Formats: sequence, structure tokens, C-alpha cells
Amino acid sequence: MPVNQGSGIRKSGRVFGQGQKAAKTVRAGLYARVSTQDQQTLPMQNRAMRDYAVRRGWIIAMQMKEVGSGATQRQLREKLLEAARRREIDVVLVWRLDRWGRSVTDLLSTLQELEHLGVGFVSLTEALDLTTPAGRAMAALLSVFAEFEREILRERVRAGLAHARLNGKRLGRPATAAQHADQIRKLRRSGLSKSEIARRLQIGRTSVRRILDERT
Repeated sequence: MPVNQGSGIRKSGRVFGQGQKAAKTVRAGLYARVSTQDQQTLPMQNRAMRDYAVRRGWIIAMQMKEVGSGATQRQLREKLLEAARRREIDVVLVWRLDRWGRSVTDLLSTLQELEHLGVGFVSLTEALDLTTPAGRAMAALLSVFAEFEREILRERVRAGLAHARLNGKRLGRPATAAQHADQIRKLRRSGLSKSEIARRLQIGRTSVRRILDERT
């Protein structure tokens, strides 16, 4: 019968995963993900992960197979994380890191949560095994790369704003509809509806109504 290892893991102070004792049953959650154009590799991923789990003597508690394009749609990954939160699995096994994480920051965040839960993490392609001391030491570098990624994004934003200013581009929110007040009133007097005025001037109907309701 599976043994809840959560409390023991927290007391040990281990990072990014857990060491497993041979006498205990390890329940693995397998996660494979492919794009809609690359579905032919899914059986290969699943076979490799199942073979690895058998070699480690793990029980496959659940297996998620996700197909889809885009970085944000990973609903089955969330279900696997929910299983980890319920302590239904002891280790997450993936084919490759980019199949699991949307970015370095996202990868680090999920690994930190798994560590907090006392759930290990293994990626086959990178030979990254966070259930071992060497793997946990390697994973500690992820926080450095995550901060590097955030700083690169911030620097790109700052550079983009500076370039826009040099080229005379107006930054911030666009000018309000108030500059069209005279045109709005003139068009209204000509018999146009508020919706038609908004369409012609390419502004919101709410702005048109607000200006027409103002007392002059």
C-alpha cells in the first residue's frame, strides 16, 4: 500500500524532488505532449517513458497524453499537478523539458511546487533526475536562468520604449474621444445615429454618448 512521504520529505530539507527507498512503492505520473503536426512521435514518447518506469520499478499510476499547439493549452498537465497535490503520485516523468514547461520561469515554478509537495521529477531526454542529489544540484541552476529570462524581457521592453520615443511615437494610452467633440455634435445635428458616428470616427459608442450628454 502506498505510503504518504510528504512529511518526511519536508523535514529532510531536500530540494526539487525526493530520494526514494527501494522498499517503498513509487507511483509515477507520465506526461507526453506533442503538437497537432507531430502526433506520430507520441507512441515513441510513451513507450520510452513506460520502459523507464519499469526499469526503475515504479508503478504507473496515471498517464497523460496531450495533443495541441500553442504554449498555454496544457490542461492535462494541470490535471497531473492536481494529482500531485492530492498525493496520488510520487514522481512526474516527462519525455522532454519543453513538453512540460512553457518557459524557464514556468518550468521553475512547477518544479518548486512539486518539490514542496515532495514529488520527484524526471525528464528522459535531458537525463534530468531530480530524485537524485546530482539532479537537484543541476535544477538549482534553473532559478538563475529564470531570472535571466525575466531580465532579458524587461530589457527588451525598455529598449522598445526608448526606440519609440526617439522616433517620435506617442506612448501611453491613445488620445481620448474628446478631440472629436465638435465633429460628434456636428454629425449628430446632421441626423446620424450615435452608432454611425462612432463607426465613422472609429471611437467607442460610450464616448459618443458621453460627449453628447455633456452640457455646453
